[in-house]
Amino acid sequence: MIEIITTTAEKIYPIRHKVMYPDLPFDYIKLPKDKEGTHFAVIKNEVITTVVSLFFEGNIAQFRKLATIETEQNKGYASSLLKHIINYSKNMGCKKLWCNARVNKISYYKKFGMYKTNKTYTKSGIDFIILEMNL
Repeated sequence: MIEIITTTAEKIYPIRHKVMYPDLPFDYIKLPKDKEGTHFAVIKNEVITTVVSLFFEGNIAQFRKLATIETEQNKGYASSLLKHIINYSKNMGCKKLWCNARVNKISYYKKFGMYKTNKTYTKSGIDFIILEMNL
């Protein structure tokens, strides 16, 4: 059984680093607005397995850095967390949710109703596209 909790940015940094950018310096995974964000974690057997951060600007929410430790991937934890933040954003009165998705993950996010925009970019050799959904 899993539990979804809100937590601090500092508690999710190790997962962000290990999963997303293990070859870059630890501080690379810290975001300028982390202190303003709401951070969520999936807990399984008292261990954080999946993390994401949510940021609000008016009635628009952006999620960033969705990551699951490798040994726990493909078990539905990220999907549970994504459903949670979609509902959380709706309950906060948001009208839109968006993210910077790695291009190779587009089909995953489409399952939740997200759609592609024409905004793309490359960072650290990784291609990204902005996806969004109306809430």
